[in-house]
Amino acid sequence: MILHFNLGPDPDERKRQLSSLIRAGKISLGGYKKNKIYGLLNCPSGKRMKVENRVFFKDENEALQAGYRPCARCLPEAYKIWKSAH
Repeated sequence: MILHFNLGPDPDERKRQLSSLIRAGKISLGGYKKNKIYGLLNCPSGKRMKVENRVFFKDENEALQAGYRPCARCLPEAYKIWKSAH
């Protein structure tokens, strides 16, 4: 299940709400909707994407079930495993 949260239009409020969800363990990975890629929340590639293209996952299993693949930059080992299977 992709987590959709109405975090509001205000960047500061979005940041506060995301921080709260991360601390609560409800979010551990971020994803890019357009290319269906997931990765670490601190991935430099993920940080460049537009806010409207972001989705969040509780864990890797949830991201994989949603049809997303690992990011080659921040999750190179998981990406190699995924790539060898496809």
